[in-house]
Amino acid sequence: MQTTTLSFSNFHQHGELFANILRARRDSFILKRRWDLPQTQGMEFDQYDTPASRWLAVHSDTGQVLAGARLTPTTAECGIYSYMIRDAQRGLLDSIPSTLLDKIAPVEHGVWEVTRGFISQEIPDNQRLRVRLMLIALMMQAAREEGIRRMVALLPANWTRWSARAKLEVEPAGPVMEMGGVAYQAVWINCTGHLH
Repeated sequence: MQTTTLSFSNFHQHGELFANILRARRDSFILKRRWDLPQTQGMEFDQYDTPASRWLAVHSDTGQVLAGARLTPTTAECGIYSYMIRDAQRGLLDSIPSTLLDKIAPVEHGVWEVTRGFISQEIPDNQRLRVRLMLIALMMQAAREEGIRRMVALLPANWTRWSARAKLEVEPAGPVMEMGGVAYQAVWINCTGHLH
């Protein structure tokens, strides 16, 4: 297994990997969880897949994506959209409650959003923790490279089960909410301990 951070500036160096991330997102979110999301040519995408974002992938040597996530700066803008959690709070997204955060969503350099995080259902239980830890390590590497002090994420509410084991400093940023049959919670991830 290996890890890669993709951006619009390095897509050309990684062949089909970006398309494979979008295919794996479709498998995870549309086929498995039955979310009503945009898709085309077997790939899931949305208005937040812009040049401002970074895409993280844990993958095999052949490009099979085992886990992934998208990072977007909270300063991003594209038309009327900024980033998913803020836009949900502003009432621009019907699928996410506007009450997901306890405070006003930040627009601040050094604060990024994590969305579309997934681990493939195909991974055996005895390898899931290893894959999760690889994805988190890649997130912290991106934090160092991009100068990210803090991240905001919308995670399944069971984050408390694995965050301490992953040595990740996480705290609630809003209430637990049910979305698509799953309990979710907005959280803050402190990255300052990983910036050196």
